[in-house]
Amino acid sequence: MARILRFELVKQFSAWRVRLLVGLCWLGPGLLVFAVDQQGTLPSDTLFGRWMHATGWAGSLVVLGFSGTWALPLVTSMVAGDVFSSEDRLGTWRHLLVAVRSYRRIFAAKALASVTVIGLLVAGLAFSSILGGLLAEGNQPLVGLDGHLLTGGDAAVRVLLSWVCVLAPTLALAAIGLLGSVALGKSPMGLLLPMLAALGMQVAQMLPLPVPVRLALPGYAFISWNGLFTEPQQLGPLLIGIGVSLMWAVVSTALAYLLFLRRDFTNLNNDGAGRRVLTLGALPLAGLLAATVGVVAVTTGTSGSGITQTKVQNSVATVFTHLYPYQQREMRQPPVTEAQLQTTASCDKSEGLGAQQGPGNDWRCTVSWVVGSSGVTAQAIYQLNVTANGRYEADGDGPVQVNGYFLIVAGGKVVPNPLWQFDGNVDLLH
Repeated sequence: MARILRFELVKQFSAWRVRLLVGLCWLGPGLLVFAVDQQGTLPSDTLFGRWMHATGWAGSLVVLGFSGTWALPLVTSMVAGDVFSSEDRLGTWRHLLVAVRSYRRIFAAKALASVTVIGLLVAGLAFSSILGGLLAEGNQPLVGLDGHLLTGGDAAVRVLLSWVCVLAPTLALAAIGLLGSVALGKSPMGLLLPMLAALGMQVAQMLPLPVPVRLALPGYAFISWNGLFTEPQQLGPLLIGIGVSLMWAVVSTALAYLLFLRRDFTNLNNDGAGRRVLTLGALPLAGLLAATVGVVAVTTGTSGSGITQTKVQNSVATVFTHLYPYQQREMRQPPVTEAQLQTTASCDKSEGLGAQQGPGNDWRCTVSWVVGSSGVTAQAIYQLNVTANGRYEADGDGPVQVNGYFLIVAGGKVVPNPLWQFDGNVDLLH
């Protein structure tokens, strides 16, 4: 088995596309993060993008968000999606079977080689992006998604955990790639299947789906790592997403294994594609999705979008409570504690018309807090764009002295105003 695995790894790294991917994953993210950090404008519309000038950990999280959308599906397609079908295109199955004489060992070696290469590429994305960010800005504190400040050490742990968590949906896509590579043979659809599956799940996440359906999709763990950057951490959706992804990885690999064992290699015109693609491929996965939706619905007891008026109000008030003292410290103003603020938020959707729940860019929140020891109540207005997965971006709409300016002067240095725009995350389960 060790010799077969070594042989498969040699074949993987002999392919020019794998060598290119290794170079891009181990060098590209670091160079990109370092280059973007030197620019005057930042990707503020990207999660943690507006903090890239403040801490080196933000750059890695920006890369992680991009990787979950594009890079990791591409990696799984190029590696796992072609590991079996390449033998069909080259006509080398007979030679391989004569040399090995074991379907089981061939399948295990190819699957393990694919996972090894994918793991190496993911490690490169993580290491390179972290190194580039630290070289650019250093180990500075990071502002979480509820506004609280994470120390450099705490941020490091959570960033590393986030990269570990996305391994689960990556394995699910890799298993789908193995299944497509076995089932579709020479067809290029096997190579594209992980990308198409990831694209379909991304489109589904943008739709106003019920929470159980959203959590039952294996790609949700590409998003739910956001919950690690709140206090308390929103671990429910993350753990469900990881569990579902691992389940899809196991079932898809098992289906690929069964199809491979039933393959007729004596017929050169048979590359594996046929009715079994439907009966042993698509239908079992559809059944797995339906069963997972039912289990998640029963165990969590949730329904609907999971985004309610109360959740939005509590989240906005919490973020503002954490960010306001931080802003005052940056501007060298008299210190204020979170308890003194007594922050509350009043939010409505569509100007109070219709149901006060669900995603949309028509949320408007009025934040009220007590100014110092005077007992005077101040207010700030925010326009919210709440996405279907619970993440929102709050855009300040006054007053000028609080959230009216993009930049503020802190210690003689111009820095982004933390209250001009901020990100938050609504827990869909609680």
